[in-house]
Amino acid sequence: MLNRTQFYINGAWVDPSQANNFNVINPADESICAIISLGSEADTNLAVGAAKNALTTWSVSSKEERIEALEALYSIYKRRWSDMAEAISLEMGAPIDFANSAQAGSGAGHIKTFIKKLKTFEFEKPLGNHALDNRLVLEPKGVCALITPWNWPINQVTLKVIPAIATGCTMVLKPSEIAPLSSMVFAEMIDEAGLPPGVFNLVNGDGLGVGSQLSSHPDVDMVSFTGSTRAGALISHNAADDFKRIGLELGGKGANIIFADADDDAVERGVKHCFNNSGQSCNAPTRMLVESSIYEQAITRAQAVAAQTSVDLPAKKGKHIGPVVSQLQFDKIQSLIQCGIDEKATLVAGGTGKPEGFDNGYYVKPTIFSNVNNQMTIAQTEIFGPVLSMIPFKDEEEAISIANDTCFGLTNYIQTQDIGKAKRVAKRLRSGMVEINGANLEMDAPFGGYKHSGIGREGGVLGLEEFLEVKVISGWE
Repeated sequence: MLNRTQFYINGAWVDPSQANNFNVINPADESICAIISLGSEADTNLAVGAAKNALTTWSVSSKEERIEALEALYSIYKRRWSDMAEAISLEMGAPIDFANSAQAGSGAGHIKTFIKKLKTFEFEKPLGNHALDNRLVLEPKGVCALITPWNWPINQVTLKVIPAIATGCTMVLKPSEIAPLSSMVFAEMIDEAGLPPGVFNLVNGDGLGVGSQLSSHPDVDMVSFTGSTRAGALISHNAADDFKRIGLELGGKGANIIFADADDDAVERGVKHCFNNSGQSCNAPTRMLVESSIYEQAITRAQAVAAQTSVDLPAKKGKHIGPVVSQLQFDKIQSLIQCGIDEKATLVAGGTGKPEGFDNGYYVKPTIFSNVNNQMTIAQTEIFGPVLSMIPFKDEEEAISIANDTCFGLTNYIQTQDIGKAKRVAKRLRSGMVEINGANLEMDAPFGGYKHSGIGREGGVLGLEEFLEVKVISGWE
């Protein structure tokens, strides 16, 4: 069992101001895998104070200095890649091969991409040829509170920490207390990279404690949060009193529209994407909308994919899904699966209870419902588990209507060999991202959504701009 009760504040690992131990549970077997401490207001104040002091010099550091720091961090990350993968697998149950490739790989990818974008990014430029004496200057927003989730831990940490560093901000990171170990490995990397003390700080805690303290702290200028829509609303209220800048990456209930002319692998691709990461992804395509003429055929194909989806221990190598992250998450998923049964959707795969052979650990059966209508709870609620709802539609207009009939607007998906139709439908979908025929979004593509899915964008150039204020100065020339 790991003892990780210290915080990283002002360039050093420090003891908490008061003992408040918290057990980190291994979701694979429900054992205690680590002990951390939940911070108090004194710890939060100390970290914010360190960030505020460091802002004086880091905010005016050169682009070259920031690039050098990030390149050093990237080199260290690559050397400690396996440490990161092992931490993620332990804390949130990702199978080790998946943790090594997708989870740890996402962190490395974001660091590399932000370095590339930073090298060509202009922090100062003329307003335009018509007004050369008007100068646009992009300046760091200031002290940033970065609050990250457990489902893609280092992915979300690097989407916030790296652009904050790159733009001259200073920060306090509060990772999820359920999965904090990867962030602590990352803090060790930052320490080795030699960032000036106070630029990056880490305090563990829960949402009601450190999270609320950060989002309402008078010396915090910006809050960047990834998590549930409910928590995002609370953070928005906390930040509103003194007009903090906020960035929110929240929930999703993605529609995967499969037209009759979709390619042969469309259904299989959609089911696997839904079950990926044990369904614990905000951009998962959890509503499969299928044109009526191929609906029964699609159910049969989806059922076969679910039967072939193995659930196994995170420590085992191979392509399988692991447990969900916690007892709370397991219970929520079980409740919603039962809700689908009670609402008279047809259970074609999976169901309640754990897979055979798993008495310990938070393992969920890969589950598929057919004969779902979009008013059902399972079609409107973000389940955050390996649960797919299959909904028939008669034509293009109805598909668009069903897809948009949700409070969320993160990622939608289209499967058709008619590219004209795909483009036409994509433009009418109310979401921040649309993926056509399995084409992946690039690492620097802006990530974020409409409606209850959040505010702002992460990744690439827009991800840098999220951490910058805009100033215009006249009389420059």
